[in-house]
Amino acid sequence: MTVTNAHPFQVTNRLVLWIAVPMTLAFLTTPLLGVIGTAVVGQLGDAALIGGLAAGAAIFDLVFTTFNFLRSGTTGLVAQAVGRDDPEGEKAAFYHAAAIALGCGIILAVLGPAFAQAGAWFMDAEPAVSAAMTSYITIRMVSAPVALLNYAILGFVLGRGEAMLGLLLQGVLNVANVLLCIELGLNQRWGVAGVAWASVASETLAAVLGLGILLARFARRPRITRSRLFDKAALLHMVALNRDIMIRSFVLLAAFALFTRQGAQFGTIALAANAVLMNFFLISGYFLDGFATAAEQITGRAIGSRYQPAFERGVRMTMAWGFALAAVLTVFFLGLGHSLIALMTTDLSVRSEAGHLLVWGALTSLTGVLAFLMDGVFIGATWSRDMRNMMIVSFAIYAALLVALGQSFGNAGLWAALHGFLLARGLSLLFILPRRKVQAFSSDAKGHATPSEQRPLI
Repeated sequence: MTVTNAHPFQVTNRLVLWIAVPMTLAFLTTPLLGVIGTAVVGQLGDAALIGGLAAGAAIFDLVFTTFNFLRSGTTGLVAQAVGRDDPEGEKAAFYHAAAIALGCGIILAVLGPAFAQAGAWFMDAEPAVSAAMTSYITIRMVSAPVALLNYAILGFVLGRGEAMLGLLLQGVLNVANVLLCIELGLNQRWGVAGVAWASVASETLAAVLGLGILLARFARRPRITRSRLFDKAALLHMVALNRDIMIRSFVLLAAFALFTRQGAQFGTIALAANAVLMNFFLISGYFLDGFATAAEQITGRAIGSRYQPAFERGVRMTMAWGFALAAVLTVFFLGLGHSLIALMTTDLSVRSEAGHLLVWGALTSLTGVLAFLMDGVFIGATWSRDMRNMMIVSFAIYAALLVALGQSFGNAGLWAALHGFLLARGLSLLFILPRRKVQAFSSDAKGHATPSEQRPLI
């Protein structure tokens, strides 16, 4: 039942799109950076540099993907503070996230050479490739403190529903990265090192700009009290929230790594075809993430304001938009899939295998959309323990499907198992959503102690 002390606000299509569209544009610019970097290094005419850049970027992305909790965790906590009309809580959430970001970032920067050596050992590539990869990782890790700080800044901005500011900050970061990449990597002939330093400089620029905007805002508001800033319970809640999301991210990465490994067992052609088709899922993800972000802000704000109608309408509307977009993407990939495959590979055997499996790749939009949207809802509500647990359950289902279907149906069975994993992620969270909603909006939810993932502590 809806509590009587709620703070009503309207959830409209305009609000959903106001958040989703700018962030979709921002997310879509990210993969272009890899294309630009590869193109710049490719102009230098040394295949080893291209290989080193690709390997280095893969290792760097693996490390930093696990820290994406700083963005999502901050978004949920700030959105709830907005819903409670608690500016001091917004500040506290950001400062706590920034402290964690800087602490973890400094550790990563110090360990940069160790990550580079570990990456070289893992990749076991030829010396020229290893040298380029080591150079890239060592330099990129220098940016770790500001890169993680950017996660916290973006999380704060999205938690307040300011998607246009988020787009601006991401635009500054990506445009600066492209321009500096061309200047340092190509014009100055720094190669892979130039591409890496371009990322360091652009991350720093974006962090300085974003931090400057936020601190200027904070200066116009009452100062946060010392007790609120150093609230042990609030800080421990953020740590627990981030821990659960990090575990969830590790399991997700393991699932896709297992997909790649199992694909390799079916031969090089199958592995390459799977890699081509996985781009359909990745592209879908960049589009659908915008509506997941809208779900984060709206549901988090509704939880904070204790206004159940906004929560329910936010879930319904983001799901409606998400499924509509997923259907459009599926039709697009089914209609133009063979042409897209031809653009990504010239190998006739890979084209043939990918063509046979096209429907599996195209349907990932529809089977994955619920998982994207439910992640958004649970991040906004800060129900991180449920996200962690359901991801582990879904992974167990996925592993069982791999054993059962992979042996019987080969590569098609592998794709069927992946679809089962995506569906399990979304449906498991959807199944427990009604119970969590009742707990969050029950009339005594505010007056009784509840688990940390069900009630904000800041």
